Amino acid sequence: MAEFMATSGVKQPLLSISGLLDPSQRTKTKSPPTRRKFRRCKSAPLADSVLPEKSKNGSIPPLESTLIKLHPSFKKVAIFLAVYLGVGTLCFCYVSGRIKGKKTNVFLDAIYFCVVTMTTVGYGDLVPNSIPTKLLACAFVFAGTALVGLILSKAADYLVEKQEVIFVKAMHMRQKVGPSEMIKEIENNRARYKCLMVLIILVILISVGTLFLIFVENLDFVDALYCVCSTITTLGYGDKSFSTEWGRVFAVFWILTSTIFLAQFFLYVAELNTENRQKSLAKWVLNRKVTNFDLEAADLDDDGVVG
Repeated sequence: MAEFMATSGVKQPLLSISGLLDPSQRTKTKSPPTRRKFRRCKSAPLADSVLPEKSKNGSIPPLESTLIKLHPSFKKVAIFLAVYLGVGTLCFCYVSGRIKGKKTNVFLDAIYFCVVTMTTVGYGDLVPNSIPTKLLACAFVFAGTALVGLILSKAADYLVEKQEVIFVKAMHMRQKVGPSEMIKEIENNRARYKCLMVLIILVILISVGTLFLIFVENLDFVDALYCVCSTITTLGYGDKSFSTEWGRVFAVFWILTSTIFLAQFFLYVAELNTENRQKSLAKWVLNRKVTNFDLEAADLDDDGVVG
């Protein structure tokens, strides 16, 4: 064999002689497995949510720390609110003689007027009575509306999400649910949980406001409920309002909270409706039969192959 290879000019044998003589000496070489490449269709949606990355010790970071990064800090919200109410109270205290209506205390009436103006309730129990005061009220209306829309609503959304975590934990109290399952449950039903939480808070606020007006402002049940509804919807008819000192102290906190949470509730209802429509559309797409037109659309390079 070697002489034949030498005379024929072959440098390497076609078959290993040692392998023929001793099959156990054959080298078993396997080619690395080829990975099939998939092309992503341009119309394919991205993932809705991504679970948080694990830390160095392999554990998922707490859910509360993830939520804190998504929303502005309460310190920033408190600073803006304090500046607005502080400047507004000083200004309206200075022009208190040019504001007419039911008055109790100069300082209390000024901060009460700020809150009623900022939330656009506008009872009419305290109204500007001069041109400079009216211009000042116009400026604080726009500033207060921007403050409520840009900052306070974000803080309310953060509070709702914190309560949402507690709500989900309470629902699965008897089940062993890990952090990843908890995050997945919240992400899949986020809008529904938000609506439930805000609805519960609204019922509590309406009940507390109605009871306060009955026992402190001496209104009957119908008038108290009527005043509460006209307040949280920012209608502010003005025939029923907070007229006592303790009533206006309560109104400073209650009006601000109730109007913001009602706005958040309608926002979450719209979000829930949109989410349900998206889920129904995704269900329809997944359950429909694939047609030849779909296959032709998935063939991006027109080579007749999809995959």
